[in-house]
Amino acid sequence: MQLRSDQWYAGEDRNAYIHRAWMRRGVPDDAFRGRPQIAIANTASDLTPCNAHLTGLAQFVKNGILEAGGVPLELPVVSLGETNVRPTAMLWRNLAAMSTEEMLRANPVDGVVLLGGCDKTIPSLLMAAASVDIPAVVVPGGPMLNGTFRGAPLGCGTGVWKLSEEVRAGTLSQADFNRSESAMIRSAGHCNTMGTASTMALVAEALGTIVPGIAGTPAVDSRLHEAAQLTGRLAVELVGEGRTPSSFLTKGSFHNAIVALAAIGGSTNAVVHLLAIAGRLGIDLSVEDFDRIGSHVPLLVDLQPAGRHLMEDLFRAGGLLAVLAEVKDLLDPEALTITGRPLVEHLERAEIFDREVIARRDSPVQANAGIALLRGNLAPDGAIIKPAAASPQLLQHRGRALVFESIEDFRARIDDPELEVDADTVLILRGCGPKGYPGMPEVANMPLPTRLLEQGVRDMVRICDGRMSGTAYGTVILHVAPEAAAGGPLARVRTGDWIVLDVAGRRLDVELSDQELAARAPSAAMTEAPAKPARGWERLYVDHVQQADTGADLDFLVGASGSEVARESH
Repeated sequence: MQLRSDQWYAGEDRNAYIHRAWMRRGVPDDAFRGRPQIAIANTASDLTPCNAHLTGLAQFVKNGILEAGGVPLELPVVSLGETNVRPTAMLWRNLAAMSTEEMLRANPVDGVVLLGGCDKTIPSLLMAAASVDIPAVVVPGGPMLNGTFRGAPLGCGTGVWKLSEEVRAGTLSQADFNRSESAMIRSAGHCNTMGTASTMALVAEALGTIVPGIAGTPAVDSRLHEAAQLTGRLAVELVGEGRTPSSFLTKGSFHNAIVALAAIGGSTNAVVHLLAIAGRLGIDLSVEDFDRIGSHVPLLVDLQPAGRHLMEDLFRAGGLLAVLAEVKDLLDPEALTITGRPLVEHLERAEIFDREVIARRDSPVQANAGIALLRGNLAPDGAIIKPAAASPQLLQHRGRALVFESIEDFRARIDDPELEVDADTVLILRGCGPKGYPGMPEVANMPLPTRLLEQGVRDMVRICDGRMSGTAYGTVILHVAPEAAAGGPLARVRTGDWIVLDVAGRRLDVELSDQELAARAPSAAMTEAPAKPARGWERLYVDHVQQADTGADLDFLVGASGSEVARESH
């Protein structure tokens, strides 16, 4: 078998000598002769708390690679922690993907195991693997154990949004809120709600890049360690069979991922990530596909933020395969997985063990709960909403706009007792798109005005060109494209304009004629608010980032460059 790494290690010339000698350090000679070199792209970092345990998980992957006759090589890659990184981890998703791609291409590796967990890590790793196109398989880091507070489930992320609003409303003391902090995070692992981390692990499995049945296994569960070891063995097999991402990922794979996204009530962030991954593969996936394929899929998982339970419960109840078995007829029957077998073949033994957590198809949590795509004069290129996390009575709504020019403007004014706002007002936050912030932060689920919270209001229609956390909830319209900073019509809306939302009709409009809207100039504050970086990655990002409706990748990163490296280093 001719290995890619032979281009470095095979032969008797000076360069082959250099490559082997510097890597040898006690390794026997046969390590460089016919044994697949398997990188473990590890996003572990103490500053990415959801991924801090991945170094331990990597050891099980190494064991499996060695058992199968491969050589494991741990490769630390850019790690993005959603909770700490400012201004937003999304600013560096494309950088993480680009750097991982380049390191995989530049080094003598034949295949790779991708270790990710926190929101942007699995998407960036898959973008990288798709662009370099060597055999690749994901091992997800797994969710943390369930949290509890005052006898009730406490979901990380979702609990923060809910409890912080109760403090502002005066129904929860600051002391109790502080006590909940240590109760929320019980173990290693990523968010235990259906946030973006959980969503992307489950969706990556439906896509076919994770061995079916693994995603959603808790981070501290010994079964995840076993799965990691078996995946290490599989990585060696993938090299022998030449099974690269482009060899099995198809439009049908993304169809299945979208069905899964709807059935689990997954994060809206999956839209921009799946679009970006598809762009690297050259697969024609559009934001319309999410509505066309997923909007009529029933929500079957009763999990926070759209329901009651947490990820440990989903795993106990039968996991993703049990969910997908209920909607098997909606899946593409030919789409393959990393195992070489179709996804649908892995559903034959799936079973629901707790119907409080996973509902049957004939009695869903919600009948039509997938991502809805909105268009109109406020969103010519589209905006999205997650009906499963919204208030049904607000899905058709007309109200006056209250416009905020930036997140700083919002925070300065939202609790002003003189602010002209009521429950019917539509809150609009702009300047938060890919170019404007930059990086498209998770600020769209704006906190409600304190005086409305005190009156018992717990949801309002909110519109933003940014994103929201997958752990968040509410009637929030996201990813408005084009964004305000790119000249989108959101930049020309004024406080007092009438906004009309019609989710059933898939419309989002401001009640102005096209001529009047086009004739308006953006406010001076709107012109000043967007980021204007002078140098570095932020400058490169702002100059080249695409809009949300195509995945917010950089224009020059779309597509693949393959794995070939023609020139020697010495």
